[in-house]
Amino acid sequence: MRGLLFCWLVALTDIALNPKKAYEYRYEGEVKFGLGKPNLAESGLRIKCKATITGVSEQMFLLQVSELSFADLNGFPDKNAGYNPTPKVTKRIAAELAKPFMFEHANGHIGDIRASAEVSTAVVNIIRGILSFFQVTLKTTEHIYELEETGIHGKCHSNYAIDENEETGDWIITQVVDVTKCKERAAMYRGMSSSVVDKLSKERGESIVSTMKYNYTVKPTAEGGLITKAHGLEQQHFTPFNVKGGSLKMQAMKNLVLLSVNDTARARTYGPVESKGNIVYKFEDVDINIPVMMQNLDNPVPKAIELIKRLAVANSQSIDSATTEDVFKVYQLMRVIPYEGLENMWKQLAENPKHRRWFLDSIVEVGDERVLNFLENRFKIKDLTSIEAWQSLLMALQHLAVTPERVEMAKVFLKMPFSKSNTYLWHTVALSYGSLVNKYCAYYTPCPVSAVQPLLEIATEALRSNNKEEMVVALKALGNAGHPASMKTIIRYLPGVAATPVDLPVWVQSAAVKAMRLITTRDPHKVQDVTMALFLQKDVPSEVRMLAFRILFNTKPSMALVSTVTAHLLEERDLQVASFAYSYLQGFASSTTPDNHHLSIASSLAVRILAPRLGRLSYYYSKAKLVDLFDDNWLTGISSEYFMLKNASNIIPSEIMFKGKLHFIGRIMDLFALGISAEGIKDLFGTAIPGFKGDFSINDLKAIFSVLQKWETLENDKPVLSVFSSIFGQEWFFADMSKETLRNIITAFSAATWKSSPLRALMESLHKGISWDYTRSFLTYEARYFQATTLGLPVEISKYYNSITAINFNAKVAVNPPPTESFGQLLNSEIILETDGFAGVTKDYWVFYGVNTKLFQSGSELKIKTPIAVPWKLSTKINVPEKKFELDFPRSKEEIKLFSMRSDVYAVSRNIEEPDSPKITPIMSPSTDPSDDVLKPNTWHPTSRMCYECNIYGVGLCMEYELRRQYYHEEYPLYYFLGYSHMAIKIAQVEKIHFELDLGPIRQPMSARLLLETLSRLSKKKQTLSSHTVQNSTTEAIFNFKAFAMSGNQQPEGYDAAMFYTPETGIHNGQIIVSQVGANTNWKMCVDTSLGAEAKAHVRWGAECQTYDMSMKASAAYINFTRPELKATVQWNSISEYMVEIGKRIERYIPGVAFLYGFSLENERNPKQEVSAAVVAAWTDSVDVKIKLPEVSFFIYTYLFVSVLTGTVVESLDPIPICSQFTEGALQRMLTF
Repeated sequence: MRGLLFCWLVALTDIALNPKKAYEYRYEGEVKFGLGKPNLAESGLRIKCKATITGVSEQMFLLQVSELSFADLNGFPDKNAGYNPTPKVTKRIAAELAKPFMFEHANGHIGDIRASAEVSTAVVNIIRGILSFFQVTLKTTEHIYELEETGIHGKCHSNYAIDENEETGDWIITQVVDVTKCKERAAMYRGMSSSVVDKLSKERGESIVSTMKYNYTVKPTAEGGLITKAHGLEQQHFTPFNVKGGSLKMQAMKNLVLLSVNDTARARTYGPVESKGNIVYKFEDVDINIPVMMQNLDNPVPKAIELIKRLAVANSQSIDSATTEDVFKVYQLMRVIPYEGLENMWKQLAENPKHRRWFLDSIVEVGDERVLNFLENRFKIKDLTSIEAWQSLLMALQHLAVTPERVEMAKVFLKMPFSKSNTYLWHTVALSYGSLVNKYCAYYTPCPVSAVQPLLEIATEALRSNNKEEMVVALKALGNAGHPASMKTIIRYLPGVAATPVDLPVWVQSAAVKAMRLITTRDPHKVQDVTMALFLQKDVPSEVRMLAFRILFNTKPSMALVSTVTAHLLEERDLQVASFAYSYLQGFASSTTPDNHHLSIASSLAVRILAPRLGRLSYYYSKAKLVDLFDDNWLTGISSEYFMLKNASNIIPSEIMFKGKLHFIGRIMDLFALGISAEGIKDLFGTAIPGFKGDFSINDLKAIFSVLQKWETLENDKPVLSVFSSIFGQEWFFADMSKETLRNIITAFSAATWKSSPLRALMESLHKGISWDYTRSFLTYEARYFQATTLGLPVEISKYYNSITAINFNAKVAVNPPPTESFGQLLNSEIILETDGFAGVTKDYWVFYGVNTKLFQSGSELKIKTPIAVPWKLSTKINVPEKKFELDFPRSKEEIKLFSMRSDVYAVSRNIEEPDSPKITPIMSPSTDPSDDVLKPNTWHPTSRMCYECNIYGVGLCMEYELRRQYYHEEYPLYYFLGYSHMAIKIAQVEKIHFELDLGPIRQPMSARLLLETLSRLSKKKQTLSSHTVQNSTTEAIFNFKAFAMSGNQQPEGYDAAMFYTPETGIHNGQIIVSQVGANTNWKMCVDTSLGAEAKAHVRWGAECQTYDMSMKASAAYINFTRPELKATVQWNSISEYMVEIGKRIERYIPGVAFLYGFSLENERNPKQEVSAAVVAAWTDSVDVKIKLPEVSFFIYTYLFVSVLTGTVVESLDPIPICSQFTEGALQRMLTF
């Protein structure tokens, strides 16, 4: 048999078409999306047609399509949901398919495909799906073989197996294509340049798995093999998490059956045709085809103008959540409008502030040359404000679909005079261009140096002219670009590694080090060389060395490199650098994210080596903290990093930064970063603050203020304070407060400049009454992935996140007497403010998985809508001289929905012929009863509504939620998101509410005196106090606070609270009295406190403060002047039943926790109504702890501090007494908090 098979294979060299014959085939293709469960909705498409192939020449053939039928599916398989014909779509597609298609075919492979110019790429792709059956490679010497060949998915790896059907003599060919690892893959990404591929996460799971298999029945003929039957099956599993935990499924099938073969004369061509490319799938208008909607795009300008005007009205005073999705219609219309149309829209909408704002927010989503041309024209004409310009350019370049031509066009903004007309606009131009280069390099490899050349020239010129501000701008832009070719320029700024050293301040050198942050993934070895050289140089500033260490570890150094760093840290004398490096190593040692897997092992060993020397350095030294979490089932994780950089010469940190990352579907995304640099301020404070004792007293505040008053001594060219922020790994904003800016702020409050002060103008405007209405639409996230399917239809995975923010308010201020000479006169005035307004945001989030073309859509769609709304109306009265503050909220009977969230997953079907009639079916059936022959799923339908009402104030707060889920256990964690979800928080106020705060120094009222005398007689601990003592002490009310509800002419109800302070020698006494106000109530709470050698508090509450009482005391001391001791005791005589129950629960919980932490248990009879705890420092790294409950005691001696991150005992070669940097007064004040 094998010999016979070999003979036939020698004869059967290729799949062949005879140019003298006509082949008639029946073709059918369908694709479905869902979970593959009969009780869950799915959607799909089906195409049927007859395909006739006729020879034109020896290698050129004509394909004619007839009898086309197009149908869609949307519903539940167990409810007999089937395909429904869509005649209008059939007619539209048939009109294009009726045109002739020419293709080359030789040696079993499809060559050039040709069609009429008016035939769309989408229809040509359907033809590719039919012709891909004829793309088969046969080998004459093997029956099992593998090779790399070009197909509809790209240049992919294929495995073939050939067998013979002994009954018919036909050959059965099986072809399996690996569509996931193609060299020239027919796939495309959009909006994912800012995320880094995490290759190591692939070892823990996949979020997308695809398979492709073809089966052919081939009949041997004299010309070669003739395909009589063929079947293709492509399956794809997708989940935002790990496919092992359930997935959405795509199943694409197609069949080809030979109907007849006839002799015929060679076909003639039908009109002119043009090349449409080879068999590989071609993408068309992906930016225009937004998957979550479909609309008619004819005559787009008036449609877009009408929508913008409607959205501006609907979302003016508040947000109409029902209209927020219409903003995507605007985005799509803008993407098809030609440049001239956009200019025309600008002329019509620019005069109205609301329409103008909506237009500018929408045009940035055009994403191609047109938006660049539009903004270039605006910069030339200068008809945008600086704020409008930097907002528009920032978003336009961020959302630009990058090409070499567009990058070249964007360079013009770096040279336009208008770009430098405002400091922050120039920052935005430079930073945004850097971000554009970074995106360019993400999609084009190698990335040409010409893209980053303008930024290199700016950096070089700034260095030549010694313009430090421009140096920082250029370095930050280069940091955004992340181009490897910029390393040579960056090195020129770095101490110790530059060929020609330049004397630069630390804040410029720091910017140069940070500029390497994105090059770590593109040229890690070069970055390692530079950062390692910086780190090892002892004479380089500490801040620069620490930043170099941070960038070094972003390159994921090898075990050998980490070992080298560890060896140097053992000899490091700069404890700031050592502390920073050690704490960062601790974070990596405990990391669980896949990208840090190897680095975590190396860092763990380093921490063990360094712990004896560096493990006990306090937070007075620099720190770098990394905390993360990753779950393999979800293939999702989060990480956060915190950096505090200090040097030995300054008490104030040089820089503090916080950043967060998201690990999701095999990618790492830098979500945000926020940093503050205090270059000028740290120099002002120096190594210590004169008069600062560290006990956080008023004297310490005065000491700090006296230092700040010396701001005139600061350097003129050094920033006093700098802030910066980045989103998705790209720095988008930074601002420096210079000495001149600080001077202008102080001058604005001075009497000398009062008449020209902007504060005076603001006060006058507020007196007349001001209104402000701001609405902003913002497409935060648009990430899309496209892949060809065997049918010639594109499968798409898309995520969209859009928000509409609205803030509007009215405010009017009356000041009596009004200030006439300076802002400080307000300290002698009464201020009345009346205001009302609204602040809110509605967020729309979609995930789409399905087929998306300009003609039709079919797939699964997750949709989440989250409105947040905070309306207000209030009036305030501030009497500054008398230190009185009043706040009134008028009554309102309308229920306010503060927050709500609604989400569901749908099976969706849309088509361009019926754009307003989409088929959208919730994936879960309203009926929870599956068919008898269906495996019954688990059902989960929790629902709840909880309300809290405060009858006194007439305020009610309600929280409600409802979830509906049907799932199978193998679908964890996917089933968490598959179904309906609704949550809401609502509030209602039916009474007027009045708050009053009095901070004036008033004598204690007689009623309060009598009450305190009564309390003194009741308290054994207060027996020494007499009424004479109380009456003659200087007891004063620190504050009086009232919160009343007022209903018409009825008596106010609510609470009245007052705090009294009685200073005595060495003791600070205070009393707080809270009284309920209203008819038939005598509830009060009385709290006596004293702070002396120990802190004490005695609490009584109930009827006239006599129903319940409890006392607490705490003390801090030193044993033998070296060992700090903390003691705390709680005693009670009578407490409420609720508190008793809470206490019993805590008592049951404590033994287990104590055992977990190694405490010993001792059964002993302690006071029944007392709990106490004592902590004594035994040594630098251990304490003695004893806790006493009424019936049991827990104790542990020499409790070692253990590093939570590494699990190792932390020791120190150079012990420092614990708490040596705190005074006893500081400890006592900490106890009061």
